[in-house]
Amino acid sequence: MDKKEIRKAVFSRRREASDEEVQRSSEAIFSRITASSCYQSAASVFCYMDHKHEVMTRSFIEQCWHDGKKVAVPKVNGRDMNFYYIEYFGQLEKGIMGILEPITHCPGVVRNADEDEDAPIIVPGVAFDEDRNRCGYGGGYYDKYLSGHSCHTTIAVAFEFQIFDRIPSDEHDIRPQYLVTEKRVIH
Repeated sequence: MDKKEIRKAVFSRRREASDEEVQRSSEAIFSRITASSCYQSAASVFCYMDHKHEVMTRSFIEQCWHDGKKVAVPKVNGRDMNFYYIEYFGQLEKGIMGILEPITHCPGVVRNADEDEDAPIIVPGVAFDEDRNRCGYGGGYYDKYLSGHSCHTTIAVAFEFQIFDRIPSDEHDIRPQYLVTEKRVIH
């Protein structure tokens, strides 16, 4: 299968998944992450805002705040993506493709977090294989960001149905260090 066919298959399966299935599996994924030493020792965490039945991140972000961690989420700025610290969900607005992004046009409301390279980063994806090759959404935002910010511990999250035998990969594709599903951790 090529990446276009893989995306189509995964999007179809995500549409079929019930809200309860997505929530239950998301909770299992993030319970593995919050139990990890990488999470336990982190002062801050970078995380995406979920959209259209992706692995849900809101409860995880709330857990980060409860645990005293700073949280940064991405905003697309043209062809680039940057991360900004947020302290509550009211600091977000709909951005590209309707995905919630930090409100950055009000100085002092949110701060750029790109220099915080010690933070683990939770990476979304459409599909993965057991070698941690990743099929994203096609914009290249995470590959580009991570090529310029290579010190982050990268943790991809996915449902088991997003794992394929083989994902086509290119030279510029960045494989996450860890891939966490509701059933296992691959590294």
